[in-house]
Amino acid sequence: METAEFVDILRREGALLADAAQTAGTEAKVPTCPDWQIRDLLRHTGAVHRWAARFVAEGITGPRPIDDEPELDGAELLGWYRESHRRLTDTLAGAPADAPAWTFLPAPVASPLTFWARRQAHETTIHRYDAESARGGAPTPIGAGFAVDGVDELLRGFHAREKSRVRTEEPRVLRVRATDVDDAVWTVRLSARPPVAVPGESGAADAELAGPAEQLYLALWNRVPVPAVTGDASLAALWRETSGIV
Repeated sequence: METAEFVDILRREGALLADAAQTAGTEAKVPTCPDWQIRDLLRHTGAVHRWAARFVAEGITGPRPIDDEPELDGAELLGWYRESHRRLTDTLAGAPADAPAWTFLPAPVASPLTFWARRQAHETTIHRYDAESARGGAPTPIGAGFAVDGVDELLRGFHAREKSRVRTEEPRVLRVRATDVDDAVWTVRLSARPPVAVPGESGAADAELAGPAEQLYLALWNRVPVPAVTGDASLAALWRETSGIV
């Protein structure tokens, strides 16, 4: 996917998130994040938007902490979130393709600008789903191609880091398959080290997690159950218990 596509998705998803949050109200519980209310979701996501925008806007090439979340609430908080989202999308849309910026995942992308557009598009999509879970009603569909990209980022980006807790004492192989997109399959080798995921179907697997791309994407982010598990179900349980991003 191209940078502009990610920015377009980010723009749409952030607007949907804000609309769902406004309908639900800032005191509403977020079923997909049981420790959160909508106010926590807005504060977190808005702070992440501002943090990401600064790397690109200021050409920051080293890590920096996220600023403290605001103590705002109600309509004022919602307005602050919308401004945070607008600041991020405007920054990404207006930046040159070769803009320098720090990045934090090994997932292969064309440039730091693409990295941040991609990362924030997925960040916002998942949290939009959270906001819609608090609002109630049918969630907005997620495109299959974008969902596949998100699975790839999660497997080959987040869980390639030393921080990943998805580990096994003995080597195991997990297959992940989107059933509605051609060639959307990954082989994930588990061990006492961080997982190593590669595209494609390589060798036998101890277990397979499979389903339509949208549902698989949400399941791997622990928002819904895995659509189908074959083989050793303990590996699906291991994912659910240890794959939370820290």
